Amino acid sequence: MKVLQILPELNVGGVETGTVDFAKYLIERGHKAVVVSRGGLLVEDLEKSGATHYSLPVHKKNIFTMIKCVKKLRQIILQEKMDIVHARSRVPGWVAYFACRQTPAKFITTCHGYYSNRIFSSVMGWGKYVIVPSSIIGRHMIETYKVAAESIRCIPRSVDLKRFNVKKTETKGKSSYTIAIVGRLTPLKGHKYFLKAMARVVRIMPFVKILIIGDAPAKKPVYREELEVLTRRLGLSDFVEFLGNRKDVPQLLAESDLLVMSSIRPESFGRVILEAQAIGIPVVATKVGGVVEIIDDRKTGMLVLPKDPDGMAKAVLSVLKDKKFAKELVVNAKVKLKEKFTLDHMAGQTMDVYLELLDSLNILVIKMSSIGDVILITASLKALRRKFPKAKIFCLVGKESRQVLQRCSYVDEVIVMDIKGKDKGLWKMIRFAKKLRRNHFDMIIDFQNNNRSHFLTALSFARNSYGYKRGKLGFVIKNPVKDPETNISPVEHQFQVLKLMGIDYKKEVMLELSPTEKDRKYIEKFLNSEWVAKNMKVVGINISASEKWRTKNWPIENIARLCDQLASENIRALITGTEGDKEQARNILGQVKTKPANFVGKTSIMELAALIKRCDVFITPDSAPMHIAAAVKTPFIAFFGPTSSRRHLPPAKSYAVFERDLECAPCYSPHCNIFTHVCMKDVKVEEVMNRVRSFLKEK
Repeated sequence: MKVLQILPELNVGGVETGTVDFAKYLIERGHKAVVVSRGGLLVEDLEKSGATHYSLPVHKKNIFTMIKCVKKLRQIILQEKMDIVHARSRVPGWVAYFACRQTPAKFITTCHGYYSNRIFSSVMGWGKYVIVPSSIIGRHMIETYKVAAESIRCIPRSVDLKRFNVKKTETKGKSSYTIAIVGRLTPLKGHKYFLKAMARVVRIMPFVKILIIGDAPAKKPVYREELEVLTRRLGLSDFVEFLGNRKDVPQLLAESDLLVMSSIRPESFGRVILEAQAIGIPVVATKVGGVVEIIDDRKTGMLVLPKDPDGMAKAVLSVLKDKKFAKELVVNAKVKLKEKFTLDHMAGQTMDVYLELLDSLNILVIKMSSIGDVILITASLKALRRKFPKAKIFCLVGKESRQVLQRCSYVDEVIVMDIKGKDKGLWKMIRFAKKLRRNHFDMIIDFQNNNRSHFLTALSFARNSYGYKRGKLGFVIKNPVKDPETNISPVEHQFQVLKLMGIDYKKEVMLELSPTEKDRKYIEKFLNSEWVAKNMKVVGINISASEKWRTKNWPIENIARLCDQLASENIRALITGTEGDKEQARNILGQVKTKPANFVGKTSIMELAALIKRCDVFITPDSAPMHIAAAVKTPFIAFFGPTSSRRHLPPAKSYAVFERDLECAPCYSPHCNIFTHVCMKDVKVEEVMNRVRSFLKEK
């Protein structure tokens, strides 16, 4: 495995030390480790381990510098053939995210801080997986940055026990003590409150030495000066030593009797606590952020409230004065450390996440149109599942079509977009795309192929997209397919896109729908109420295509005559349709001499599927029920007039098509341009009845 870690610098600090430790871990186990930073004191140590370091100004927030770094980092990723790019800070995160876009490398982040700047910090939630060192930071990323909970991976930071296997000096009858605080000199670390607490301690225990390890950032040296002034004002000049950044922190801690951590803001974790505990030093820390997941108060350390010098001073004195209590804290802390916070433990969990990342594939299939069109993609979904058995497949559909795929075994999650309602409009589409991005799609297959779907594809930031290049936004499809010059079936049309992924179209490809037992029992109960016996032959007739496409419909007088003809041969007819077809149903029932079972407007999509499955033959114009019949393997008779069977006929084993060869057909018009509707009227009742007899005989 080839892993690139990127962070602002490699000077003394918990993140920096952890990065170097993990790079060593990778090298020792035969992996390749690359680190990108501005450089620092730890570069020499890193390179001695066999890792590679590249120096880039990824600490600067200047937008032009960041753009240059994106290009240079992309070159490094391609040159080193990296599998994973792991961003450990925000500016490096922005650089790494966009550098990875045009490379095969997978992007992942670790949130080392309790970020507050929402826009600038949001990139830390853009990894497919987001590693957090504590559950508190995990909740922060979920609540503040809307990171999906399933993307969070909680891996506590660790300590290299080999590095901190330093023998602590024990002196009997000791009367003087050394107290250390380790960390950057910034207001967030609470050094002012620490010094005020120390002023109270030295009044009671005057033989104390206080080590302040760490320095102010190069751009803010004034803060160290402020602390030095405060030290003099508190009368601590003879007790306090400002040591600055040091590489011998383990040795300095080994010479100390107590570590204090005085942060006033939530810490993501608190690595220095583990380092002190590894050496065998008791710890007093403020009760902030991830610290509470390391220290069990009065068992593995002492917890005090932030900004409370009195409480801190009391805790420090209680540890220094009670040697037995201090030893208990050390022993308990070491037990917990070895169980949860070793380098092997952290690195092993991180490697597991890497393997999960490399093995993961999130696919989004877009088809937001009519029910029939969504049914048509079931064959493609099955093919995708066979090609990518471990992938997580999402399907974006319209509100009216959601039921079609809710029980589809090839889809992991159905995403519903209410195009005509709450998701209508440009701004709402942008907000919807933001929700899509949380799923970190690796691949989008756009079967909708219009400007809306192309727009959502672009804003979803998927690595790859496939589809037909149509409309003004067709250019956003990264792997476009040209429309075939000749008419082909709708499923074969989809497979032209899938072919780019190595999925070939086969004639055996079929649609699939799976009504549940509940759907079947509902239909059975309904049929019983209509006096339809289980062994009775049943022919279903779908009376209408849609309100828009009345030109697709077979005349209602023909439907009425067919119902009577079926009844005369002891075949029970039933009619289906939507809520909007009830008026036509009443007209049919007013013309028949018999009584067909009326299911118009009385079934859901999947209940209709169960009903059509019960039919021996199903008769329908070009419509969603035709696709349902194909999907449930019921022989069907389809009428085509204004539309072409070559473009819209679903794959099926047993079917018949009535389609007249006319100069005006197919017209693809919802209104008959010659006012005769001859394409549908010319289909005679007797020839349809003959085909029904043929199907029943075959069955």
